[in-house]
Amino acid sequence: MELPFYLHFKDFESHYYDNLEKWFEEYNNTSEIDYLKALANLYSPYVYYNFGDDSVQADASIEIKDCFFPYHEKIGISFCTHCEKGISSKKNPNQVFEFKNISMMEYAQHILDKINKYCSKNNDALNGSKNILDYLNNYDIITSVEGVGYCISYNRHQKVLPFLKAYLPYYGQTVNMALYKDFIFSIVDIAEFIDRKLKTIRAFEHTIYARSRAEAKFRVHMSRQFLTLCN
Repeated sequence: MELPFYLHFKDFESHYYDNLEKWFEEYNNTSEIDYLKALANLYSPYVYYNFGDDSVQADASIEIKDCFFPYHEKIGISFCTHCEKGISSKKNPNQVFEFKNISMMEYAQHILDKINKYCSKNNDALNGSKNILDYLNNYDIITSVEGVGYCISYNRHQKVLPFLKAYLPYYGQTVNMALYKDFIFSIVDIAEFIDRKLKTIRAFEHTIYARSRAEAKFRVHMSRQFLTLCN
């Protein structure tokens, strides 16, 4: 069952039991904890653990490869030997890349631009029976590269498809900024709702809070180990 992704807390809350009922209909030998674990997997990528407040906070971002042609070498930048599809950098031997974090709104706009560019070259692409979402996971469109700019990881793209399906318009050139702001305000409420349900059935280790905290502590530990090795 593909769980629906909600951008508003009220929508998530009001459909919780309806979707739980559908979950039970599809998965007979299951329990509510399985449903909640699936929800935690769905929404946890959009929050992070804040050590100062000991809480989860919104962090709707994604790491992406930014390819370009620098005029000089920079620390921490590597040669882009290939981007998805196995495209070699032999064509552009001076091309390098760096990883950067961008907001999910910027990522969504980038994907929307790719799809619209494809559709502008194919007049029948949006012919009434098809819309933007029909091309959302098209491998050739998503991983297309034009020398410089963002290089999309198709595998990473799969993880954010639920958000993109909920957020991208069926038709149009731009994403909805107001809708994105609503999501940023709602995501923590959604995470806390899921965690309250998990705590009620004493499944503390599966909460988004516990998962985010463990991941944050692991990153700090690895960072300290790296600094120790460098020194």
